[in-house]
Amino acid sequence: MITSIKKPTFNLQPLQQCVPVTFNYEVHFTRGLFELDNPILARVIAADGESTPKQVLAVVDAGVLQYQDQLLEKLSAYAERYQDVLKLCNPLTVPAGEAAKNDPKLIEQIHQIIDAVGLCRHSYVLVIGGGAVLDMVGYAAATAHRGIRLIRVPTTVLAQNDSGVGVKNGINAFGKKNFLGTFAPPYAVLNDIDFLTTLGDRDWRAGIAEAVKVALIKDANFFELITQHAEALAERDMDSMQHLIYRCAQLHLDHIANSGDPFEKGSSRPLDFGHWAAHKLEQLTNYNLRHGEAVAIGIALDTTYSYLVGLLSRSQWQQVLETLKALGFTLYVPEMSEQLHQLEHPRCLFRGLNEFREHLGGELTLMLLQGIGQGIEVHQVDMSLYKQAILMLRDFAELKQT
Repeated sequence: MITSIKKPTFNLQPLQQCVPVTFNYEVHFTRGLFELDNPILARVIAADGESTPKQVLAVVDAGVLQYQDQLLEKLSAYAERYQDVLKLCNPLTVPAGEAAKNDPKLIEQIHQIIDAVGLCRHSYVLVIGGGAVLDMVGYAAATAHRGIRLIRVPTTVLAQNDSGVGVKNGINAFGKKNFLGTFAPPYAVLNDIDFLTTLGDRDWRAGIAEAVKVALIKDANFFELITQHAEALAERDMDSMQHLIYRCAQLHLDHIANSGDPFEKGSSRPLDFGHWAAHKLEQLTNYNLRHGEAVAIGIALDTTYSYLVGLLSRSQWQQVLETLKALGFTLYVPEMSEQLHQLEHPRCLFRGLNEFREHLGGELTLMLLQGIGQGIEVHQVDMSLYKQAILMLRDFAELKQT
């Protein structure tokens, strides 16, 4: 007779895992980064303490080469000078601007080069360019070998004070901004102020919008400083710009480190004040608007809405718009008014609200203003007041043109 064996029952408790991770990286400020007597890049690479020269793949923004036609030669000479620290692979040139984020073949090309030359996780990708190129190359570096060390050399105002110092990388897909991407802190950021001297007026101005944004939600004194120096900034005063870049980068870094949500696990993204409209406007204008130009419009729109819902005084609302105007920004484009009464139409600006919510996940969370230097998050909006805000910006723009 066979007696059945009763299987033991187990009450298995969940295993708990906690992996504390600390990221450390420095943001340097310098001039003449690739001059032979400037050792910052070599020191950053040598700081890992490993004795053998490290392979470095340089990826360069084609827009930079239009104005810095000796840059590749300087890179080669620099690598020769510091050959005991770094070994430079053949540099790759990629398209400038948003085109870099709209072509997924570039990611594959960078991955193929990384594979072909044998870069490993102790090698470096050195990216030199504007924010869009930094985003794209950062995504490629973060997804090769699960992460190759990335050194960013931002060459625009916007990249030096905002996108280039943060932890986000990404490309556009499905007609949406930054649909694909990673959170991967850089190994280091090297800001060379000399790159800014060759920027066109639009790119010089565009980066100032991110400084206005972070000042409005975090630092009233910084916004007052921008207001006082708006004319000097518009006229390309380099000393004013250096101070603006440094403080803006400082505020962004502080937020990333101390906000409690550096990798945006929640639905809040305070530093995207004005960005729900900006991202949609970039798409609606076929990216003819620079990111910073679109952000300035988004700031103006959300500031106007903040005034209409009673969060902001009339004088504060006017100060923000006047400051943006003094900096040289256009605060209205016709695409803002297209299909306003058809919320599901793909060219309706308000589609950007839902796309913003989808990108973050969870409930809609927008940053508005309840004072200069004081942001407040809301989860619902009054569409009729947002439509009124658009009309007010149109009237403001027409008034300033007469």
